[in-house]
Amino acid sequence: MRFRADQHLRRASDFQHVRTQGRRYDCGAFVLFYAPRAERPTGVPPADRGGTGVPPVMSGGPISPAAPPPARAGFVASRSAVGNAVARARAKRRLRERFRAHQLSFPPGIDLIFVARRALNGLEPAALEQRFLELCRKLFAPRAC
Repeated sequence: MRFRADQHLRRASDFQHVRTQGRRYDCGAFVLFYAPRAERPTGVPPADRGGTGVPPVMSGGPISPAAPPPARAGFVASRSAVGNAVARARAKRRLRERFRAHQLSFPPGIDLIFVARRALNGLEPAALEQRFLELCRKLFAPRAC
């Protein structure tokens, strides 16, 4: 399943909302912050799909306006926590791939921030998968990863 543009957490205000209003869960190799999606102030148009200028309905997006929005995710890897640019890119890529594979395990309408730590790049893929699945089961049990 794809990790679509409308599932990316992009605005600084969205990151700030999740960090200040959300909950935190430490997984050792990464930290997860999560919060229900903040309501957009009136008058602010919804983001289009990938900057195409085409409304989501016309670009193959959700047909029903009542459909809940998918979970959105942002990925953070700082130089002090992870290392050089290569290590940071690898850490974010590994977390994005885990989210992409298990995105249906997260409830719709939730915003997530994954913060990488140095230990993430040292984990074997199976160990990272296990930690990610454990996180899903512990926090979002009714959705069953």
